[in-house]
Amino acid sequence: MPNDEQTGRGVRIAIVPDSFKGSLSALEVATAMVRGVREASVAPSLELRTCPMADGGEGTLDALLDAWGVSAQSCPTTDALGRPVTARFGLSPDGTGVVEAAEANGLPQVSDVPLQPLVADTRGVGRITQTLLDQGAREIILCVGGSATTDGGTGLLTALGARFLDAAGQPLPPGGGSLAALDRIDLTGLDPRAREVTWRVACDVTNPLVGPQGAAAVFGPQKGATPDDVVALDAGLTRLAEVVAVETGLDLRDRPGMGAAGGIALLLTAICGAELVAGSTLVAETLGLDAILDGVDLVLTGEGRFDDQSLHGKVVDAVASRTPAGVPVVVVAGEVAVPVGQMHVHGITAAFATARGPRTLDELTRSAADDITYATAAVTRLLGL
Repeated sequence: MPNDEQTGRGVRIAIVPDSFKGSLSALEVATAMVRGVREASVAPSLELRTCPMADGGEGTLDALLDAWGVSAQSCPTTDALGRPVTARFGLSPDGTGVVEAAEANGLPQVSDVPLQPLVADTRGVGRITQTLLDQGAREIILCVGGSATTDGGTGLLTALGARFLDAAGQPLPPGGGSLAALDRIDLTGLDPRAREVTWRVACDVTNPLVGPQGAAAVFGPQKGATPDDVVALDAGLTRLAEVVAVETGLDLRDRPGMGAAGGIALLLTAICGAELVAGSTLVAETLGLDAILDGVDLVLTGEGRFDDQSLHGKVVDAVASRTPAGVPVVVVAGEVAVPVGQMHVHGITAAFATARGPRTLDELTRSAADDITYATAAVTRLLGL
């Protein structure tokens, strides 16, 4: 590593971790890493740039709130089964709102009762976005994932004033199980602000809406869908896509990403002009990651488990792909399951596991911050910073 005498300036390190899910938030991980660098560094001048990251799923709300310097707000809404819950959301000073859909339609909220995949809906997500519109949001970042729903986003649009009608002109019951009877979509009551606001949907899957790789077939079983339920849900989403194609001219059933979170982005894309963005890319752009990485001498990133998925659209991948050529990228993770050769292909210099000796999961969770600090200090001392 270059030193002060060689460069004429201090050492610059970017600390850009994901959360260690189940243990620490991305901010807590970054704090532990900063502590490790400061404990071990011998550099007379040290510049640390911290940027807690997320990939568009759990933790994205907190990462953006930390970057914006604002606190989470909350509002009353409903879970996937229509029961009252309170959900968090965020609004930046410049009018960008962020919603983690799972705050309303997530699986954990309905884990206390048998799963009901045919009737679970996204109306609660729509109520959060309605609150943001009422507060003057000009852009809404919708983070999807972890959902209990497969309704194609019909509940969300219903909360904003749309109606989904059968051949007799009657509103369909909530959930994806009724969509096969859809005849037309009535948008006369849709809140006009839903089309005026800019929507960006963060997702980390490329599945299409329907078919063997679609929302129902791939993700339905984890939401409680039986084989018969999967057939019914797939038929409903197919019918929804057909009606949307007739009414908007957009046939989106095969577009990559439309199968995310039970098809929640279908209607937002076709009716409101939403853009689907890889979650880690969206967060990186929103946080200005390129500027943070510019001119640094070392990048430290990490997550709970560093495996093959980490190299395909997750935080570590986003960080490595944006790091300038020649700058080392070091991963600190609870577990490392990527061969060294594969790391190098993806721009990762090295990876270090935080576990120090045999311990139970509970013990590792409790000591996660100290273990991250220790591993980061070791990396810092190894590189002579």
